[in-house]
Amino acid sequence: MQSNRLIRVSGKKTEKLFLKVPRIIYKDDGTWVCPLDNDIRAVFDPARNTYFRHGKVERWVLMNPRGKLIGRIAAFIDFSLSNTYEQPTGGMGFFECINDREAAFLLFDTARDWLKSEGMEAMDGPINFGETDKFWGLLVDGFTHPSFDVPYNQPYYKNLFEEYGFRTYYKMEGFHLDITVPLPERVMKIGEWVLHKPGYTFRHFTWKEETERINDFAIVFNEAWASFKKHFEPLDPAYIREVLRKGKPIIDEEFIWIAYFEGKPIGIYLMFPDLNMILKHLNGRLDILSIIKFLWLKRSKTMTRAKGLLMGVIPKFQNHGIESAFICNLIEVFKRKNHYTEIEFSWVADFNPRMRKIFMAVGCQPVKNYITYRYLFDRNREFKRYPIPDEL
Repeated sequence: MQSNRLIRVSGKKTEKLFLKVPRIIYKDDGTWVCPLDNDIRAVFDPARNTYFRHGKVERWVLMNPRGKLIGRIAAFIDFSLSNTYEQPTGGMGFFECINDREAAFLLFDTARDWLKSEGMEAMDGPINFGETDKFWGLLVDGFTHPSFDVPYNQPYYKNLFEEYGFRTYYKMEGFHLDITVPLPERVMKIGEWVLHKPGYTFRHFTWKEETERINDFAIVFNEAWASFKKHFEPLDPAYIREVLRKGKPIIDEEFIWIAYFEGKPIGIYLMFPDLNMILKHLNGRLDILSIIKFLWLKRSKTMTRAKGLLMGVIPKFQNHGIESAFICNLIEVFKRKNHYTEIEFSWVADFNPRMRKIFMAVGCQPVKNYITYRYLFDRNREFKRYPIPDEL
């Protein structure tokens, strides 16, 4: 009896197979949005992904005995992070598979064995070989429209992961804000109070002031996120500049804000129009016809949802109402751009209860749940969850 066949991704031909797998898995799923092929390629391209400076990757696709694609997986190591854990830990991600235990377990085994050969003792997944705001975690509840770069997967994946032996390392929630509904009165009062308080100023990003604003953004990010040592890598202004320039065709300057106190940057808010509302119509490709379609859909104000990527305040100014002031500024922006009706925010982990409280306080609702799993190669070793503080 013939068995399933693994193929290592090693060139353009096999990379095409890797990109084809999700189109097969989700061909009957009207909710799924195909990521741009070029964005997925970039994750695995040393020339475009800076994580290759301190990491390495392998990928595989899986075929059944009849030669039909039935799955894929990637395994990777970020050496700047892997040895900060109690046991050296690598990652796996970009997993897609038919609802078949044998096929899924073969893919998991393959990732595990490669990581083990590289000296790892555990693997986290599904995660990204890159920033945590992209392709991170397994969606386990809230299978509605995915926003750009946010995970969407088949509901049965949860069983495949847990039956294999993955355990919850931490949980994450995705939040939604209906901006057609008035904000809580308390939020508006606090926000207005901060906006008029001496010493505080709020400025949105402009391309004319690109260098200054990007440097200020990096200063705040690196101070505000430094406490999350396990998931933090300082951002270089050059990386922020690259992200913004890549997104320039859709970026709205008034969706990116920086708070200052006496001229020094203390808080940041980053939001993009949700590109997935256009990508839904492009099937992952950007050829000439797709670009024309893209421009027409953008001009037609197809994007009515914004994706909130991050909001952060340096420790000294936390609990000062800065987040409420950001929201008040955005409400004024949306009054002028009233085709927008909602904001969907990137995930908040259970190890960050303070940020969760902020989202709830400004009227957001948790609508999606994700899990980042961990699998220990030594099955007799004690499993430890990511620590959840009482408060931060």
